[in-house]
Amino acid sequence: MLAYDAEESQRREKMKKLKAAERREYPRLEHKLPLKLAADGYGFSTSTRNVSCIGAYCQIKKYVPPFTKVMVKLTLPVISGKAKKNYHVECKGVIVRTEDEANKGFNIAIFFNEINNEQRKKISRYINQFLTP
Repeated sequence: MLAYDAEESQRREKMKKLKAAERREYPRLEHKLPLKLAADGYGFSTSTRNVSCIGAYCQIKKYVPPFTKVMVKLTLPVISGKAKKNYHVECKGVIVRTEDEANKGFNIAIFFNEINNEQRKKISRYINQFLTP
């Protein structure tokens, strides 16, 4: 348990420094989180490279062009006291950038263009657990 506490403490310190350097209105968190996307009849299961309250960045195997609308399902593990539970976020997004990673797949940036306040608050709570002391 001590190793976990020390690791968590280090992660929180790192995130505080990142928040201080972050100039965006919604800070990004560099975390791998389960992510499911649906676009044009295709489904993708992947994980985020980073996430914020307004979007996510991930890698997929198939090319999907920018401006493609996607359905997003994101799972956020939240620790509350000693309990751990998962928040599930569902929203609509649009791919705003696609980058070819040669043989590795495609990195995509997704903007959450249709997300209600409750879903955005879930993401914010998840991110804030790493940004606050």
